[in-house]
Amino acid sequence: MRAAIRSRAFQSPTQQRWVTSSPTVSVSGTTTPLPANALNQKPKSPFYFDTGYSLFAKRPSRPFPPPFFSPPSGSFSDPLSTHNRSRDRRTYVNGEFIRGITNGDDAVLVGENFIGANDGVGAWAAREKGHAALWSRLILHFWALEAERDASVTDAAATSSEPEPVEYLQKAYEQTIAATSSPNEWNGTTTACAALLHYSTNEPRIPLLYVTNLGDSQCLVMRPKDQSLIYKTSEQWHWFDCPRQLGTNSPDTPIANAVMDKVTIEENDVVLAMSDGVVDNLWEHEVLANVVDSIRKWESGAGGEASGDRAGGAAGGMLFVAEELMKAARIVAEDPYAESPFMERAVEEGLAMEGGKNH
Repeated sequence: MRAAIRSRAFQSPTQQRWVTSSPTVSVSGTTTPLPANALNQKPKSPFYFDTGYSLFAKRPSRPFPPPFFSPPSGSFSDPLSTHNRSRDRRTYVNGEFIRGITNGDDAVLVGENFIGANDGVGAWAAREKGHAALWSRLILHFWALEAERDASVTDAAATSSEPEPVEYLQKAYEQTIAATSSPNEWNGTTTACAALLHYSTNEPRIPLLYVTNLGDSQCLVMRPKDQSLIYKTSEQWHWFDCPRQLGTNSPDTPIANAVMDKVTIEENDVVLAMSDGVVDNLWEHEVLANVVDSIRKWESGAGGEASGDRAGGAAGGMLFVAEELMKAARIVAEDPYAESPFMERAVEEGLAMEGGKNH
């Protein structure tokens, strides 16, 4: 039996998944799609994430350009029924299905041992060859692939080495540069934040979280049973509202600037991967209170239908947690008179600003 680590990956309520027709509809799910040949479909680990994600944005994203968006080999006339009725299933790079989900300029990837949220810089939308969504999605895709290919992650018998998430991210960055260069030149930048679940090699084995961050997205680890925050990433800025980022014309690189922390966690801890759409609108204590309250509601039988044991947020509870947290962040983001962490930082910088952050 594998032990579950209750977790959820959360993406910014500032952008909308481009395949959704309405810019006011949220998108939720448990895990993001994986191709049949993915090496980490079922990671050989004694621990795994129970997951859920919820996304929202005020406007849809640009579709991916060719060659990244095209029907795979086979029937061109029936791509939707052939590929699970999802246009995202037709996004490819180097002949491989692109991991994760596009959410406006952002990207999210949610799996049993890897969760990530990359926040694409929306200003690139004003440039003719700008496509931050492509950059955020490709980096997350290649990042997850590098983790899949490392035997120390995918094979429980490989105990002689540890995962190297920063090295994976560096390779992902280099592969994204190559994929978006001539003749298919597309410019963009993105922050990067992901958590990789592994375990100690000694007995008794305990779950370890390898958290990597570059920029102002954030990973939090909470312990609901104690109502405590046990870990958070530190934001990285060049200056106010200009985070470190990977991509076109940016001096930042994973090797030079990404920070990786190894965190010992327990079963039923909650891991949140969030972009600034959450952390700019909710203070940490509000995020903690929201998550703990949502788990309690779920365990008491509220929050939708589910069969099985709901203890610790199991049986779909992390999807409920994600949706409740997204709703709370969205309320503040759309309130022009709300007090928010972003407003507080702006005032500290001498800027006249009020309300939540909704861009």
